[in-house]
Amino acid sequence: MDINSIARGISIWAMPVLLAIILHEVMHGYVAEKFGDSTARRAGRLTLNPIKHIDPIGTVILPLVLIVLGSRFLFGWAKPVPVNFSALRNPKRDMIWVALAGPGTNFVLAVLSALMLRMIITSEPGALMLANSAPDALQTHGITMSFLVPIVLMLKASITINVVLMVLNMIPVPPLDGGRVLVGLLPGRAAYSYSRIEPFGMLIIVLLVFVIPQTQMFFAVVVNAFIVIFHLVAGTLSI
Repeated sequence: MDINSIARGISIWAMPVLLAIILHEVMHGYVAEKFGDSTARRAGRLTLNPIKHIDPIGTVILPLVLIVLGSRFLFGWAKPVPVNFSALRNPKRDMIWVALAGPGTNFVLAVLSALMLRMIITSEPGALMLANSAPDALQTHGITMSFLVPIVLMLKASITINVVLMVLNMIPVPPLDGGRVLVGLLPGRAAYSYSRIEPFGMLIIVLLVFVIPQTQMFFAVVVNAFIVIFHLVAGTLSI
């Protein structure tokens, strides 16, 4: 990939990735506060200031490497927002809502991106065609298209990154959000036993998503299915 393609990829993906991962974390802290835990606010993490949330590897290096490699899917993470589950009014029940806040936010962002994309291509159908064409094709069109096409590309990127984060985080393995939800739903003894796999959780997740072919394929199928659904909503695909 040449330097121009890398720069173009960064300009398209940077804002959607930052919004997806930062809002994901902020909403964890916001919902936790609503249920009685103000740890995130005291730590100064209920803010959209990216400096407060950036993880050098998950927010910068990994997405950049994936862009350089031309990966179809991007993902990353921010510094986790601190949550003291014992400070929640009903820790076992409330942790479910705190956990769901992150993937739920990514779902809402994907829906909003799809709706905004539909509005643009309904008013300017040529914007989608230009977005799907070679970058040089934009040079022969007016200011309106020069403004709309990058937005179309960013909205398409937003759908992808938010779907990936939503599906990835709902894998039912702690410390991912899906794991927290499952621990909250299981009865007491089973919940405690299942929560004890958390120290090995990231290794399990790497194996499931990147190593074991069957689960790797399942993850890709689910992600692609959601992406197709959102693009149908956006009007960029037809059945």
